[in-house]
Amino acid sequence: MTKKIYSTITGTGNYIPERRIKNSDFLNHEFYESNGNPVARDNNYIIEKFEEITTIAERRYVSDDLVASDIAYFSAKEAIEDAAIDAETLDYIIVAHNFGDVKHGSNRSDMVPALAARVKYKLRIENPECVAYDLPFGCPGWLQGMIQADYFIKSGDAKKILVIGTETISRIIDAHDRDSMIYADGAGATIVEAFESESPVGILAHKTRSDTYRYAEMLTMGCSYNKTDANKDDLYLKMNGRRLYQYALETVPTSIKACLDKAGKDISDVNKVLIHQANGKMDDAIIERLYKLYEVDEVPEKVMPMIISWLGNSSVATVPTLLDLILKAKVEGHTINPGDCIVFASVGAGMNINAVVYNY
Repeated sequence: MTKKIYSTITGTGNYIPERRIKNSDFLNHEFYESNGNPVARDNNYIIEKFEEITTIAERRYVSDDLVASDIAYFSAKEAIEDAAIDAETLDYIIVAHNFGDVKHGSNRSDMVPALAARVKYKLRIENPECVAYDLPFGCPGWLQGMIQADYFIKSGDAKKILVIGTETISRIIDAHDRDSMIYADGAGATIVEAFESESPVGILAHKTRSDTYRYAEMLTMGCSYNKTDANKDDLYLKMNGRRLYQYALETVPTSIKACLDKAGKDISDVNKVLIHQANGKMDDAIIERLYKLYEVDEVPEKVMPMIISWLGNSSVATVPTLLDLILKAKVEGHTINPGDCIVFASVGAGMNINAVVYNY
């Protein structure tokens, strides 16, 4: 058989902030509707319904001294050590994020120089042939970075690439918006290397779609719901949760199936589905719809590992963090073994969706 070049993950790392924010920490918040009126329900009810819908019981926020490029560096350093490579041999550093570095006490984005350039600097990489750039693509950013890495490797342009997803969403959320309880901070990183093989391994196929014509405004930036907010010019992350939920149910399963078809795989071949940790109940509904596309009524046990209940939604960091935790035996009851077929999938601002089929 003829050998081909494949893109394989050889190292992973993550940074999970130490600061734990439990749902009970929101009991004293003043929540408002989008029209500026106070939410009619008391906070106990709001929090109880929130956990019931999202399955989130707590989340992590970074300490006041850290920004997104710092935690990106922490995860990158761990991934480089895990892959046992020299950082100077990296051809690309791709950093996915949404808001750049946002310092404590501010919600203003700082993206000059690029976060990737800052990570390269923190890693003390001198090699000018190592190209560092940022990728803003909503929550699917890390996965889109993996897809771009695959293109670079398959074209012969690169052999080793560092892909990072990092975010400190706690700095740009509206404390008066119930949706703010979903979000968390974190970073995850992967080393992707070229590997010559006769049998298919690594990234087998990928699929991306962008639905901007009808859905571009489901995740946007807007003013605080508290109309008396002294910082009226500040913008915060806003979400049309109900429409986003329905959009995800309609499009993510079909995108995953299209990717599996492209890879020549059936749902019965899949050992794990690592999906963006956006909303626990939404992800459950997505996986059920995916299997129903194959006329399978019951989802296999342990096919979709979840960490959202204790880490929340850290946007671009959720999937690489989940992968790293599983590979390092830190998600109870879940392992990834040689020969396993893994599906990665994500959905987020854009609206953007992507999926990757990967063979270990």
